[in-house]
Amino acid sequence: MNIWISEGLFSNIMASLYPVSSKTVTGVKWGYMNPRGKIQIKQIFDQAMEFQANGIAVVGVNGKYGFINHGGDFIVQPIYDSISEFSEGRAQVIDNEGFKVINTSGKVLTSKAYSFIGSYENGRALFSETLEDGQYLYGYLDRQGKEVVPAKFLTANEFHEDKAVVQLSSKEYALINRNGKVMHKYPNPFVGNLGEGLLAFKETEDGKFGYIDVKGTIVIEPKFTAAMPFEHGRAIVNMAEDYGEDYGLIDKEGKFIYPSVYNDIHHLGKNRVAIGKAIKEGSPFYGSNYALGMTDGRVLTEFKYLTILEFKEGVASVTTGQETFFIDKFGKMAKGLPILNGEGTLTPEGDIIKANVDQRITYYDRSGNIVWRQNKIIPISQRYKVIERKYKPNKDYLVYYPQINGMNDADAQQEVNEELKSLSQIKPIQSNVQLDSSYTGDFLIKFYKDQLLVIEIEGYDYPFGAAHGMPYQAYAHINLMNGDQYKLADLFKKDSDYVKVLSDIIAKQIKEDDTYSYVFPDSYKGINVDQPFFVDAGTLSIYFEPYEIGPYAAGFPTFKIPFDEIMAIINTKGEFWKSFH
Repeated sequence: MNIWISEGLFSNIMASLYPVSSKTVTGVKWGYMNPRGKIQIKQIFDQAMEFQANGIAVVGVNGKYGFINHGGDFIVQPIYDSISEFSEGRAQVIDNEGFKVINTSGKVLTSKAYSFIGSYENGRALFSETLEDGQYLYGYLDRQGKEVVPAKFLTANEFHEDKAVVQLSSKEYALINRNGKVMHKYPNPFVGNLGEGLLAFKETEDGKFGYIDVKGTIVIEPKFTAAMPFEHGRAIVNMAEDYGEDYGLIDKEGKFIYPSVYNDIHHLGKNRVAIGKAIKEGSPFYGSNYALGMTDGRVLTEFKYLTILEFKEGVASVTTGQETFFIDKFGKMAKGLPILNGEGTLTPEGDIIKANVDQRITYYDRSGNIVWRQNKIIPISQRYKVIERKYKPNKDYLVYYPQINGMNDADAQQEVNEELKSLSQIKPIQSNVQLDSSYTGDFLIKFYKDQLLVIEIEGYDYPFGAAHGMPYQAYAHINLMNGDQYKLADLFKKDSDYVKVLSDIIAKQIKEDDTYSYVFPDSYKGINVDQPFFVDAGTLSIYFEPYEIGPYAAGFPTFKIPFDEIMAIINTKGEFWKSFH
């Protein structure tokens, strides 16, 4: 079936099914609702993406991804590590071999796996292959997954207007057509993407950026420290030295429409841009306060928005941090549309408005009535419930934390709930100050059986300007009958040397299982008496902090030990074991 015809046929389907989530006793589960808020596809997925124009939605189950049709049936079973959005009827998937291309029926079109495949533009997809020395070379695939242009370029860009910029050598770039034929060569150490007939370039390796036309003629002399492709007759440039943030907007003659004094500038469409001033002068990495501007240099609003999204259906989503709402193309608050407390984004989708505010997705009708929102009460049993609370004392500090309800002993319940607040990093935070980092936290039910409830608490602390933040993870093991909270030692007989037994098992796993090849040599010295852990019905899991025994990318290295392997040292008569057996 011709993909463009099929996308048209399914356009109404895309607008009529929306991903929704619920917190349950087995974690967060996703499904799809119709515009009236009725569940159309059961909430059985661990993740669910929006339906695309071709009637396909990517879903995740147990860490793998497949895609379904509008009836909820799998077209492709969840077997991939990742699936991209479809573009021109093709999607990129990743499995243990690498990148591949599939069509809408799930057929793999590429004859082998690649180290990278980009999305399709103008019937071509950028791909890369890795040489023995680790160097990457780039080429292009056609829509049948064949190498229409072999991998021979040092760098390459996606096609735009049937042309692409590629790097031939350290000091030579070229503009090629869809078949790889060189149309123009440029003897420069850098040439950027094509944008409305102009390309950013540098004359020397450490020189500044200017613009040339497709024939290589200089149109705007090099004077910028950064230069983006032209869009709608305008280009975003930077004049700051030493990697600073002095952005401006120029026309095709190089004249400044907005001077290079801004912390950030974004194209928004509708001849509009978002121009940003630094929240904290001299520290651009804290972010920006944005104003809405026109591409002719007129500023329409004050610098009061933390974000301004691109215009869609004549409106743009904005947030002040305290409120999220729509503005029209003149910068006025759009009438008759939702105004929400909190920080986030709003997206019009057919008859529905999708709100992603304070990291929770809610759907509204056009009048602002709630159609769907994630539950804040998680039933554990007929007696017990876990209630979600929100703590947001500052725009850069947001935590969702659990509180238990239904325990017979009110004092024990209060003690448990105070401990859960502490584990969730609920602490005094000043409201009207600029924090040095942002913190977000959340929780989920990891395991529940009999009297034992295990809650996973997670967080992420990101220092502004850092390469990355630090994740946080903790588990609460709670006896719902008496409020006791268990430690690792409570699982074992008092005379057992559980630290050595568990340490030896983990050492063996590291030695024999290639899964743990990332562990730093000689970094593992065994576990501690109070080593972080969590349990489920049949397994004890021991984990370590990032960097403790492995690289940051490894996250929390976790080792699973079946109870059957350690029954000899488990205190089967102890309260911890009996709470879930």
